[in-house]
Amino acid sequence: MEIVGLENMSGERLQYELQRGGRFVFFYYTFSVLIMTFRRGSSIYFVPAGESVAGKALMYSLLTFLVGWWGFPWGPIYTIQSLFVNLSGGKDVTGEVVQALTSSTAPDETPPGSTPSNAT
Repeated sequence: MEIVGLENMSGERLQYELQRGGRFVFFYYTFSVLIMTFRRGSSIYFVPAGESVAGKALMYSLLTFLVGWWGFPWGPIYTIQSLFVNLSGGKDVTGEVVQALTSSTAPDETPPGSTPSNAT
């Protein structure tokens, strides 16, 4: 999973930022070609507490605003949804990302294929 904004950040620093109110978000973008409309999610961004997401959301919102409307019937529907989420600060996925990061770094109690030390 690629997360923009975590480059060279230690686990302790990440915990500190999350406790201060940092969050993980992504943005939607929508594009249409006549009868086909596609809504996709951006990469996940780590946003430290107090930092604005406006600059990150602007690129995806502008793309959606320009090319999202033109598909029928889902173009206008997905465009409005995408713009609403983006202009509201993005889709917050902090809980899911923290859970995934925690489970991927937690050591296994017994490696697969081995037996516990008290087994005879």
